[in-house]
Amino acid sequence: QQQVVESGGGLVQPGGSLRLSCGFSGLAFRIDDMAWYRQAPGKQRELVASVTRGGTENYADSVKGRFSISRDTAKNMVYLQMNSLKPEDTAVYYCNIVLKRTVVSDPVERWGQGTQVTVSS
Repeated sequence: QQQVVESGGGLVQPGGSLRLSCGFSGLAFRIDDMAWYRQAPGKQRELVASVTRGGTENYADSVKGRFSISRDTAKNMVYLQMNSLKPEDTAVYYCNIVLKRTVVSDPVERWGQGTQVTVSS
């Protein structure tokens, strides 16, 4: 049974910081890309940040310079450090993992259940 579980969301004041964590458990040949998405009420889900297995990072323009993604490949973990948070960062944040189940299988995606981040005074 493959499972993706996020943690670390909550309520924070504008200008504050939060750190999200995401862990993968289960059988997989290899985990490739790991990413964080978010979805605000009434809006489409959007990519926030991603990191490849090789360590290449990519960020949405709206979070560049404020958010930082990192991964611990040995532990199947990915993190999102969020600084200088703004009310517009309020959303449900989802962890996304791309993995290969076997050496010959096509990559598949696994999603977490989401964690709420609310930025408000």
